Amino acid sequence: MTTVTSTEDGKELAPVRTESLAALLVTKERPPRPSSLSTSLTFGWRAILKIKHVPEQLFDVTAFPIMNLLMFTYLFGGALAGSPSEYIQFVLPGILVMSVVMITMYTGVSVNIDIEKGVFDRFRSLPIWRPSAMVGYLLGDALRYTIASAVMLTVGLALGYRPDGGIGGVLAGIALLLVFSFAFSWIWTMFGLMLRTEKSVMSVSMMVIFPLTFLSNVFVDPRTMPGWLQAFVNNSPITHLAAAVRGLMAGDWPAGEVAWSLGWAGLFLLVFGPVTMRLYNRK
Repeated sequence: MTTVTSTEDGKELAPVRTESLAALLVTKERPPRPSSLSTSLTFGWRAILKIKHVPEQLFDVTAFPIMNLLMFTYLFGGALAGSPSEYIQFVLPGILVMSVVMITMYTGVSVNIDIEKGVFDRFRSLPIWRPSAMVGYLLGDALRYTIASAVMLTVGLALGYRPDGGIGGVLAGIALLLVFSFAFSWIWTMFGLMLRTEKSVMSVSMMVIFPLTFLSNVFVDPRTMPGWLQAFVNNSPITHLAAAVRGLMAGDWPAGEVAWSLGWAGLFLLVFGPVTMRLYNRK
């Protein structure tokens, strides 16, 4: 039987049976390959740990929405609805949609940062479901969207907002918002892979998000706008989403707006999901 000996500091070490070692390596079963769900959840947990270690990341989902709500409610409430207490019933769901949609761009920023640090090279070498890294980013950010929604509703209730839809309507509205935001975030993951710096990702994202959010029914009824502007606003995905969330929280069932919102979400996912993965595989 073949043996191997070696020396260290002039001392002879115990012999090793090479046949036994080789047999052990061959017969030992490999661990099962992780499922797509488990790997996606693992990457999602990684994104959550980033928030744990850098809690300043929550500034944009706490202070920013509160600032917007207070500013628009008390600045425009009296002029647009007669009083801030009346205006907040209309504007809170809209600002909730605007705030969550705006922070979706940080998904692309996170992707770009990991690319610059070389972390993605390691992810690509792992024997896992390829999209799991991207899905993990989006799942982690879904927690940020939920926190932003909870903060907005808490402050809104303190200011006098009363959703006639009750808990069920509020949860339905938030669920629709999370589904839409998950799909919408694929746009920014695409930009995170295409552009070279995180500043470029933020600049391009803001150029797209600002017109979409402000040229919508978030703050005012589109019927007061010029006809040419109404044509754009009434067909905006943000307008459909804000109307759907507003209706659900008010206790209505805006089936048409809900269908439009889900349709836009499906379109974003079907178009930008494959494009993002194609860029990821070629990166």
